[in-house]
Amino acid sequence: MKYILMCGGQYKKWSQPRQLTEINGETVVARTIRLLNENGVKDIYISATDPRFDELGVPIIKHNNNYKTAEYEGDIGHWVDAFYPTMEKACYIFGDVLFSEDAIKTIVETKTDSIEFFASAPPFDERYIKPWAEPFAFKVVDQAKFRANLVMTKQLEANGFFSRRPIAWELWQVIKGTPLNIIDYTNYTVINDWTCDIDEPEDIEKMKEFV
Repeated sequence: MKYILMCGGQYKKWSQPRQLTEINGETVVARTIRLLNENGVKDIYISATDPRFDELGVPIIKHNNNYKTAEYEGDIGHWVDAFYPTMEKACYIFGDVLFSEDAIKTIVETKTDSIEFFASAPPFDERYIKPWAEPFAFKVVDQAKFRANLVMTKQLEANGFFSRRPIAWELWQVIKGTPLNIIDYTNYTVINDWTCDIDEPEDIEKMKEFV
């Protein structure tokens, strides 16, 4: 299985890709690569177009994805286009997540014959820095099903079925066939420790003590 670290997107609050932010001397994405290696994973790729990712020692794979956050004016594209197109088995890991050792171990060791989703869920660990749940990864064995649901998610958005622009939670609702716009916190693999993504520069300061 390929492990693809998703490191695209543009964010005005950051002077560099936030996945390249250092915490205790190691960038967020370099830490994920190291933890994957320590769990026996060698088939690792970074999905990005920024040349600053070229120095991390793993292959860079590129595809067109015009997604931008709402800070930008005009067309912000589709978040669901961020998944590198392949029919091979792939684990898509969100590159801006600061993972604990146990979280990466859980992702690597979890088995699926279809598609599995990994995210936090309430009630949260006391060390968790957000008041809401965050998504961490999709593990995909059945790429045909996954690709069909990416298309379906975009079609549902175009037809006004979502209360917001679809991201990981909405995609998972479509994959599972659960009611749209209602998150079921029990139908995926829950990772509840301090693992979390970084949205704001101050998030790094909050998480330094855990790394």
